[in-house]
Amino acid sequence: MKFVVFSLMANLPHAITGERLTDSQKIASVLQQAQWVEQLGYDAYGIGERHGEPFLSSSPAVMLTAIAARTSRIRLLTTVTVLSVLDPVRVAEDYATLDQLSDGRLELIIGKGNDPRHYPLFGLKEEEQWDSLQERYELLRRLWREEKVDWTGNYRPALQQFTSQPRPLQSTIPIWHGSASSVRSTELAARYGEPIFSSNTFHRPEKYKQLIDHYRQRLQHYGHDPARAVVGAGAGALYIADTGEEAVRRYRPYHDSFQGTDAAKHNASPFTGLNDYIANGPALVGSLEQVAEKILRYQRLFGHEVLGLSVDGLTASEQQEQLERFAKEVAPIVKREIASKIWEEKQPV
Repeated sequence: MKFVVFSLMANLPHAITGERLTDSQKIASVLQQAQWVEQLGYDAYGIGERHGEPFLSSSPAVMLTAIAARTSRIRLLTTVTVLSVLDPVRVAEDYATLDQLSDGRLELIIGKGNDPRHYPLFGLKEEEQWDSLQERYELLRRLWREEKVDWTGNYRPALQQFTSQPRPLQSTIPIWHGSASSVRSTELAARYGEPIFSSNTFHRPEKYKQLIDHYRQRLQHYGHDPARAVVGAGAGALYIADTGEEAVRRYRPYHDSFQGTDAAKHNASPFTGLNDYIANGPALVGSLEQVAEKILRYQRLFGHEVLGLSVDGLTASEQQEQLERFAKEVAPIVKREIASKIWEEKQPV
């Protein structure tokens, strides 16, 4: 299995001290975290996209460019690019530039996003989100694969003989499809034989498994080999301690603080509290044995080969502690059990 650490750059008051970083301090902390991730041997780092408080991640391309300059090996992911509200021409240009600057380390995870505030901000009706995502994605796909593109659609002006510049460094920038709530995303991924990344954050595993199963079924329908499906999945939260009781005690203030945010309320988690979330949901909170066992159990259910982790909200020292403990104590156990063919070699350019 491969491991990616991601951040939505939520700049909230600390759950215990109440102190809040300045914007520049928070941005600097994310850059530092990405450097730790590479030094600790993780495979990739991702920046999400949100438009509004408390998130500072409105420009993943800029953040990932800064991270590219400070790293040399890890893959750079967008987790996710909210393509449903963005101009595909601008996306093609910005991320092809990043692909060049990073020596071909970029991968996009696209989606419609799960924060409804961005629809009116960018002039889109919420009921249009899926149609908009599909149209914009199909244009982006063409812009990176073709030159002198002729195109007409509903969500941006027509193009005539347009070639986006610069061209990507990689022969094909890998595109994943974020999957959280609808078969529209899994259907689109299956049509083109491209990987999916399951959110696996706010709900019970059955919800996400249904979407992953749909993806594999539709791959076969479109003539792709479902045995070659590539799936990634998130994990909700990460907190490792010497015992499960200690992990729950230390993580509880962070969990309770997050439950009061608008983001948590929007996602309407079905869990009754932290203990329920750990027992019946994706949270990786416990001893190293408990965390490793849960990862393996979920992998048997989903069949994923990339796992996304986040330590957002913790103090800088706790972030480093958790990333180090996972890399040194949990990752080796999981890697022995789960093979992964992805990212074994540098992507072709």
